[in-house]
Amino acid sequence: MNDLASAGVVTHILTRDRAASKAWYMQTLGLPLQEDDDYGCALTMNGATLRITQIDDHQAGMHPVLGWQVDDIAATIQGLNAKGVTMTIYEGYGMDALGIWTAPDGKSKLAWFADPDGNVLGLSQD
Repeated sequence: MNDLASAGVVTHILTRDRAASKAWYMQTLGLPLQEDDDYGCALTMNGATLRITQIDDHQAGMHPVLGWQVDDIAATIQGLNAKGVTMTIYEGYGMDALGIWTAPDGKSKLAWFADPDGNVLGLSQD
């Protein structure tokens, strides 16, 4: 029987423009290339694999498809802002100027941004 709890993780991002998406994830987010083949490319994310696949008519959804747990969400956002990434501010959520939403208990912090295809990505800090 396979033990998925200890198996390697692969997540998928769909894109309308593979070359542009690959460049953005590598240059803007700093993810190293693991492999590139006729079907897509794979980038490394701290032991997990992000597979980017082109789907010509892909339309991004409204909900996060990938996220990162970070130690300092404000510093991470400032670093992303310096690379041209803008956080998404959802009206009525009470987010701060950086785009951070803080849970009512004051502990968890969340922020969201989009890749070039509009796929929603997230940051969290506990």
